[in-house]
Amino acid sequence: MSEREDRLVRCFASVFPTLTPEEVRTASVESVAAWDSLAAVTLVALVEQEFDVKIDVLDLPDLSSFAAFLFYLDQHHGTGPGNGVNGSL
Repeated sequence: MSEREDRLVRCFASVFPTLTPEEVRTASVESVAAWDSLAAVTLVALVEQEFDVKIDVLDLPDLSSFAAFLFYLDQHHGTGPGNGVNGSL
């Protein structure tokens, strides 16, 4: 597991504390009943703070799973270990 993935797991665990780390990695809007609009906004805020990024509001509908968040961070904010690039779109 990469440092970036580990940090993202911690963000998800803060919003969804009942999920195990394994469940976090497969979490999605469809699989987590607690993933409502408030949880989504909280999760985005945590990810922005943790990774020092600004997520474009137009990208929010695509961020509906752990994998989608990880892909987004890899695609929009570099792939270096621990890269906390301040990459506003």
